[in-house]
Amino acid sequence: MQPLIGITGRRYAATTVTGLSRAMAGTRTDIHFATYSAKVAAAGGLPVQLSMDADPAALAERLDGIVLSGGADVDPLRYGGRVAPRLSAIEPERDTFELALVAAALARAVPVLGICRGAQLLNVARGGDLVPDLPSDGGEAHPSTAWPCEVRRHRVELVPGSVLASLYGTEVWVNSLHHQAVATPGEGVTVVGRADDGVVEAIELDGVEVLAVQWHPELLVEPEPVFDWIVERAAARATSR
Repeated sequence: MQPLIGITGRRYAATTVTGLSRAMAGTRTDIHFATYSAKVAAAGGLPVQLSMDADPAALAERLDGIVLSGGADVDPLRYGGRVAPRLSAIEPERDTFELALVAAALARAVPVLGICRGAQLLNVARGGDLVPDLPSDGGEAHPSTAWPCEVRRHRVELVPGSVLASLYGTEVWVNSLHHQAVATPGEGVTVVGRADDGVVEAIELDGVEVLAVQWHPELLVEPEPVFDWIVERAAARATSR
């Protein structure tokens, strides 16, 4: 059977979505970008979009793997940080849900792939902190308006012997879209990839099947091996249960 891969999303007021009936104006809507589920499905997984109304522990019991998607900045209060000059709208409800989901996944050995915000959230979940704003604090920001999202624009060097190096080799060109990044690694967090300016672009968690990238593999046209990895690891867990 295809492994069940849960993908996190965002929650907005329905008024932010054009084309909805006026009757929906007072409600909220969940946003799940189809690029994530398309990549998971193409790699052989069965993607499901996770609602923040679900119990994170119950989800971790049912799911074979989890993808933490990109999105808004993690609330600096979660790691004792300061408000960044260009802090995007934070989403405290999402922070609460995803931090609980990560804790439940780690407790149950559920494989996890973090993407962009997902990488940052994993580091915060392990007690690490973030660079609040790359232009202000050193390093290069990569705003989404700078180029088409499917174009690879900068190089990442990966640590030999890491899981990500086994997937990509020791060098990969990527399409990062961010202004924050991992600063101090949390407990058990190993930095395995950096851009040429030193900004952290990839992490792995020691002793568990968890890895994360700062770039956006779901937006790239060609297949990306991190999705093969999460599906393969989830399938292995599913068969061993």
